[in-house]
Amino acid sequence: MRVRLNGEIVETAADDLPGLLAELEFDPAVVATAVNGDFVPRTARAGVRLEDGDKVEVISPRQGG
Repeated sequence: MRVRLNGEIVETAADDLPGLLAELEFDPAVVATAVNGDFVPRTARAGVRLEDGDKVEVISPRQGG
């Protein structure tokens, strides 16, 4: 399936948000996520199924000042 991840189209075999994070090697403990513009808390990710064309945002904290 294809999803738009942080503005770029990616092919994925994952059918849910945790699977996508694992496939793309994001550390689920330190990222924030949103699907189709809706924030998805870490505790709710397991229930989020992905559909072809979904828009997923994964935001990692950055250091600096």
